[in-house]
Amino acid sequence: MKPKAVSVPMPQLGLAKAMWLSFFTIVALMVQTLVAQARPDSFADLADQVSPSVVNITTSTVVASRTGPRGVVPEGSPFEDFFREFQDREGDGPRPRRSSALGSGFVISEDGYVVTNNHVIDGADEILVEFFTGEELPATVVGKDPNTDIALLKVESETPLPFVSFGDSDTARVGDWVLAVGNPLGQGFSVSAGIVSARNRALSGTYDDYIQTDAAINRGNSGGPLFNMDGEVVGVNTAILSPNGGSIGIGFSMASNVVTRVVDQLRDFGETRRGWLGVQIQNISEDMVEAIEGLENTNGAIVTNVPEGPAKEAGIEANDVILTFDGQEVEDVRGLVRTVGNTEVGKAVRVVVLRDGKTQTLKVTLGRREDAETAVPASSEGNSDEPNEKDILGLTVTPVTSALRDELGLDADATGLVIANVDETSKAFEKGLRQGDLIVEASQQEVLSISDLEQQIADAKEAGRKSILLLVHRGGEPRFVALGIDE
Repeated sequence: MKPKAVSVPMPQLGLAKAMWLSFFTIVALMVQTLVAQARPDSFADLADQVSPSVVNITTSTVVASRTGPRGVVPEGSPFEDFFREFQDREGDGPRPRRSSALGSGFVISEDGYVVTNNHVIDGADEILVEFFTGEELPATVVGKDPNTDIALLKVESETPLPFVSFGDSDTARVGDWVLAVGNPLGQGFSVSAGIVSARNRALSGTYDDYIQTDAAINRGNSGGPLFNMDGEVVGVNTAILSPNGGSIGIGFSMASNVVTRVVDQLRDFGETRRGWLGVQIQNISEDMVEAIEGLENTNGAIVTNVPEGPAKEAGIEANDVILTFDGQEVEDVRGLVRTVGNTEVGKAVRVVVLRDGKTQTLKVTLGRREDAETAVPASSEGNSDEPNEKDILGLTVTPVTSALRDELGLDADATGLVIANVDETSKAFEKGLRQGDLIVEASQQEVLSISDLEQQIADAKEAGRKSILLLVHRGGEPRFVALGIDE
């Protein structure tokens, strides 16, 4: 028997559609509400998950006692016997005393590798690691890196230890929730929550890449982990900005993508092995773009000096602008230094430079930065004892003489123009040029006399340039200054 067809009246069909639309609208609103509730109801589950892997670190160091007056008193003084008795008890001199310090850390493997800050354990004679359960184990230093303030420790345990994994710090976004766990002020296993306040902060180190957070970080938190909401370590709590020593909501954690590279090297070699290019470099300013032929923007790093090393062997020269390194575009000095440092020692890389308005590709085999000797700035060969001086572009310049070499502590073969005075109302003063600076090049050409400088200024004007690029040495350190020539 065939089912009988039933027709639905149009008013009822419209009502059904309206009900479905209302249902979907309510569901959509509920989803939006859940998404908007970014703040979790509680961090308790996350804290329970990660706390067993966080440790308190106590260090002990033997230091010499303070020395001072031994209590000398005149003969016959009523205090003479008292001081003699005191000195007899003290013995031959002040005795060493043991000093303790507190910090934090976290376990990264079940076999007992522990990460902390270098400043937590630096100089320690004994290191004791306390776990969430209260168990204490002695630790040994596997390796440490003062440049990133990271240290790797090892403890021996009869049972596998709970551990946490590193996350990708590059995925951390400003506004994301984070959890800091550690041992603030010796309180032990304290948890604080906050957000990522900023990324890519630099404090003072060459390889700095800090996550800034407002999660409470205090003394004793150093070396502790900064977790994302998945329980992954995205930073190592290292420093705070504070006028009083306590947390004011500005803390800094070394990004995990920096830490993991360091930890891997410390575990494998007991030390870091960073790539070394072997150049002295400087950022490019806006006014340098006008002064350097072929340069279109401030991206890149200009080479100020090339000591003996990989770069010199590969043909890189002073005044070259490094545009790309190993296929990566160079934005500035900081980025280039970090990229080179993260590159494997001994790797042959391609470096694209801008030279005389044209690009060149050079192949450089990287050395090891830790093995590199201190670069000594190269000085130009020349012999000029011109006694005169002249005012040019707000500068009073005079050729180098033997007397000036001695007075300024210059190398015996240093040549160029010494800045004898700077007009404080000039562009030169604004650019940071000061009395005693040594001008060694102008427009990437050696300067031995005042006439050399005047010729380069004239050539720059004839070429329609608004500024001239000067290579200036101060205290042996070279830097470029683009100086306007329309004065």
